[in-house]
Amino acid sequence: MSRFALIKAVLGPIMRLMFRPRVEGAEHIPGSGPVILAGNHLTFIDSIVLPLVCNRQVFFIGKDEYVTGKGLKGRLMAWFFTGVGMIPVDRDGANGGVAALMTGRRILEEGRIFGIYPEGTRSPDGRLYRGRTGIARLTLMTGAPVVPFAMIGTDKLQPGGAGMPRPGRVTVRFGEAMEFSRYEGMDRDRYVLRAVTDSVMAEVMRLSGQEYVDMYATKAKAA
Repeated sequence: MSRFALIKAVLGPIMRLMFRPRVEGAEHIPGSGPVILAGNHLTFIDSIVLPLVCNRQVFFIGKDEYVTGKGLKGRLMAWFFTGVGMIPVDRDGANGGVAALMTGRRILEEGRIFGIYPEGTRSPDGRLYRGRTGIARLTLMTGAPVVPFAMIGTDKLQPGGAGMPRPGRVTVRFGEAMEFSRYEGMDRDRYVLRAVTDSVMAEVMRLSGQEYVDMYATKAKAA
C-alpha cells in the first residue's frame, strides 16, 4: 500500500466526518492521463480537502517550510504533506517560479494530476483574483486538459487560513475539462497566455460564485 493510500484509508474517514465534503462534477476528471486541476484558493485546508475528494492522487506545489520543521511535529507534517502529493519548492527564491513550472511539467509528462491555484496565493478577502499565466504555459506545453474547480466554504471552517479548522460542510465543484490545442506552440505569446488564463478563471468564477477582482491577490495583500 502506498503512503497516499495509507493516509487516505486512515485519515480519510476522520476528515470526511470533519469536513463532510459535497462533491459535484467529479466525473469530469479523466480516469487516466495528465490533468491540470485549477481552482480558487480560500484557505490552508483547500490542499487537504482536494486530495481527499479525488480518486486519483493529486500532486501540487507547496512551501518548503511545510517539510523542514524540527522535532516530531515537523517530521509528521513532512510525512503527511509529501504523502498526499505535495512537492516542496522554494517559491520565494530567485528561480522559484521557474522551478514550480518545471515541476508541474514533469508531473504532467508522467501522466499524473497536477493541482494548481492560478491566483498564486490565498484570497485575502474571499473574492477571486486575477490568475497568473503559469497555468496557461503548463497546458500549452504539455497538452494536458484543464479541469476547473471551486472550493466553497473552506474559508468558513478556517478563517484567515490559520489555526485548527472547525467542523462543517464544504463543497468541491468540478467543471468540464477545457482543452487549448488550438494554441499549440504559442506558449510564449503573452496575449495567448493571458487569454487562456482568463478563460480558466472565468470558469472558476462561474463554479464558485465569487466576485472577481481584476488584480493580483499579492498586490491586494500588499496594499
